[in-house]
Amino acid sequence: MTVAASIAPEKSSASDARRHAALAADPAQRRHDLDWLRIFAFSVLIFYHVGMFYVTWDWYLKSRHDVGFLEPLMGLTGWRLPLLFFISGAAVRYAIDKTTVRRFLSQRVTRLLVPLAFGMAVVCAPQTYVELRYLGEIEPGYLAFYRDYLGFGEFSMVRPPWNHLWYVAYILVYTMVVALCLPLLKPATTALGGPFFAWLARGRAWRLLLVPAIPFVAYAMILDPYFPTTLALWGDWAYIAKTLTFFLFGFLAAKSDDFWSAVDRSLPLATVLSLLLGGLVLTAFLNEFAVTSDPRLLTGFVLLRVVYGWSIVVTLLGLARRFANRPSRTLGYLTAAIFPYYILHQTITLLISYWFTMHEAPLAIEATTIVMTTILGCALGYEAIRRVAVLRPLFGLPVLTKAG
Repeated sequence: MTVAASIAPEKSSASDARRHAALAADPAQRRHDLDWLRIFAFSVLIFYHVGMFYVTWDWYLKSRHDVGFLEPLMGLTGWRLPLLFFISGAAVRYAIDKTTVRRFLSQRVTRLLVPLAFGMAVVCAPQTYVELRYLGEIEPGYLAFYRDYLGFGEFSMVRPPWNHLWYVAYILVYTMVVALCLPLLKPATTALGGPFFAWLARGRAWRLLLVPAIPFVAYAMILDPYFPTTLALWGDWAYIAKTLTFFLFGFLAAKSDDFWSAVDRSLPLATVLSLLLGGLVLTAFLNEFAVTSDPRLLTGFVLLRVVYGWSIVVTLLGLARRFANRPSRTLGYLTAAIFPYYILHQTITLLISYWFTMHEAPLAIEATTIVMTTILGCALGYEAIRRVAVLRPLFGLPVLTKAG
């Protein structure tokens, strides 16, 4: 298997339809299980951002309706970003083995930096506009705002922001780090990664479910109290430690038969453990005051979430390998579509949500409208983007050639 899912689809000289057909015709050409997981994780993220409009956690806008029961449910999805960083690390491993480091860096920097820059300058601007209007910091008038936005106007937040596109910035930096450190990582993969994954594969299932979680326990206990998550990259040391570790773990494990054998063998226990720990995490969220007011309970909750997060990542990797490692036209379409969906979704969500902050509507109508508008907007946006040559690289799609 030579290609894994990545933050942006791989470059191809064929059209989207031909590329999807080629992938379906050659099952060995991609890790379809990782493709499906990437789509699933980004889909959960899109719905998560809709949910942020309704919970008490800090976000750009807030609904007139308070939907408190969403918080415990959303708290169970903390695995989504660790899984995405793991998959992105695996994608880099597959891609970097196929070409030279210089060419790999050129392709990946272009495919990530261009959408990031465009997203910050154009896609994220409406998000900032409605947030500042909601806070009452600016007067109506998008053009006047945009001039200040590009000129780093005096707002209550740093501008221009990358908002939800922080993930692209982190992946871009991690990709460059891995590429530049490849002379060290390749021997490390053989000398350290190989024996470690072999050790995991030889032991009982608990080895895979507990030992890789140890670094994240250390990060939670040592770094989290001093470095709160900012998503600003520089200074975000606790979150960098966590996400970079997942990224590197995916890179090292991508082609390890021992690792994937351990995942397959641990799947039954991982599934049971995920359900059990998920129930405990849900219970803790439902009793938030009691947990946060007791230092011992709070420490236990932090450790519980760490082990739960890793166990569910293992569960999802195992389930996808067993039930979703096969090509389909739907998979081919969604693999190309999910990155543009990711870039577009939060802007669409915030625009329609802002309208509802000024108009009263029943919760069912409001929430349904926001969800359906977000999905429809992403779908229509992608259909337009993939057909317009100049837009494709701005959203991480390969440039069309005459053959396409």
